[in-house]
Amino acid sequence: MKKASREELVRDHRPEAIRQRLKEPDKAQYISDAVLGGIDGCVTTFAVVCGAVGAGFPSAVALVLGLANLVADGFSMAISNYESIKAAREFSDDVRRTEQHHIDTVPDGEREEIRQIFEQKGFQGDVLEEIVQTICQDTNLWIDTMLTEEYGLQKACPQPWKSAFTTFAAFLLVGAMPLAPFLIPAQDMQWQFALSAAIAACMFFSIGMLKSLVFSLPVLASGVRTLLTGGTAASLAFITGYLLRTLFGISLS
Repeated sequence: MKKASREELVRDHRPEAIRQRLKEPDKAQYISDAVLGGIDGCVTTFAVVCGAVGAGFPSAVALVLGLANLVADGFSMAISNYESIKAAREFSDDVRRTEQHHIDTVPDGEREEIRQIFEQKGFQGDVLEEIVQTICQDTNLWIDTMLTEEYGLQKACPQPWKSAFTTFAAFLLVGAMPLAPFLIPAQDMQWQFALSAAIAACMFFSIGMLKSLVFSLPVLASGVRTLLTGGTAASLAFITGYLLRTLFGISLS
């Protein structure tokens, strides 16, 4: 997140500003879905390009394989993300129902859990008992506290379809970039590959930079790290394609 100035921090930490901020509902973030989809999309399509070039295939084959993998892998990744988020939400709902049942059945035991949780945080005596009483007189607050403190679950869970759509859109948008040069007719294969590599490198570096700006990480280091990750995957694909062509004696001439 972007670092605020001292004046902004003072303004945002006034009692009325804090009160208003805490009234707002918890918001799920989808930045990680976009970053994951973008990086994986670019890696997938450029790796296919590198493998095709390493194997000596013509540009049309690289384009067809790249587009096929772009759509299929993007959809597969989106569905996987959907199922993952959905499973996490279902687990959270199941835990919530379980805690509700425990409170209804053994309220003293659940109250003791709250007491020990906050006792481990350093609260004692009358202060501890007041905390326990305050939390346990509100069932929703009681359950929310158990979810976060006992199970480590977040109250704000992303919507599965939003995570899936964000992943799929980022996958298609960024993943299509390395394939663009192969849509240019009457160009040499080596020229197309060089341009594709340059575009892929820009995509990797840009995603790393954007990620660093969102999470306040070193811009250059984050960009270079993401570039190296994508570059390594592409290099492995190229080497694999070249070795397989050499091993099996593939020749398209």
